Amino acid sequence: MQIKIGFDIELAVTAPTALVYMLHVHPLRAADLQDGEHVTLTPPLHTDYYMDGFDNHCARVRIPAGVPSVRLRNHAVVFDPGWADPVDYGAVEHAAADLPVSTLPFLLPSRYCEVDSELLAFAWSNFANVAPGWHRVQSICDFVHEHLRFDYQSARATRTALEGFRERTGVCRDFAHLAITLCRCMNIPARYATGYLGDIGIPPVPSPMDFSAWFEVYLGERWYTFDARHNVPRIGRIVIARGRDAADVPITMVFGANSLKRFEVTTEEVPQ
Repeated sequence: MQIKIGFDIELAVTAPTALVYMLHVHPLRAADLQDGEHVTLTPPLHTDYYMDGFDNHCARVRIPAGVPSVRLRNHAVVFDPGWADPVDYGAVEHAAADLPVSTLPFLLPSRYCEVDSELLAFAWSNFANVAPGWHRVQSICDFVHEHLRFDYQSARATRTALEGFRERTGVCRDFAHLAITLCRCMNIPARYATGYLGDIGIPPVPSPMDFSAWFEVYLGERWYTFDARHNVPRIGRIVIARGRDAADVPITMVFGANSLKRFEVTTEEVPQ
């Protein structure tokens, strides 16, 4: 299948500053772009492109004095095989001593994932007796899916996994953060992912389209996708960036006062 993706984001600024954005499709999906991405910046400004420590494609825009707003737009078509997220009930859990060293950062506490908190004791008391591997991670997803209530109106950029656990509400990033933290508590490497996820293969959702967040765990010598918010395999995920948590993968970050003037996201299957 082919999936049409894009965005239209405008930010108002009040002084010379810099804007960092992570809005390009992840390099591992770049080969699936049918005609590249068509990112435009209005007004045209000097932009530095670079790869961060997690191999995400990033850009820094230099905003000079006299520029009241910056508008970012993109449209592209991505080939996708149309398969749902892989499920492997036999995927084994690795002992910490046997994990590849590249996965070890995804066992540690991070900005939004307080492994060194009351969640550590909670995880061991609730998931230690679950069969290790896929079943344990799925049990964590089941818990988070039932424990948190999805509510856009309660979204808060500073909410951590522990706060979400206590408040029992949040948006997709909060579901991901809590599930990631509980997995790390059980010594299972878990990382945060953000990208496009349209209403493909499910009834259309009436709320406006947005970027989505999910997470990945290392089992059976590879990374697998899990989604505690939806808690079912989905079709058509297109990754933009991965990191330890949301702090590593901000869609946009302005180093100064700013306000959001426009935010539109497109993710839809192209009719055959």
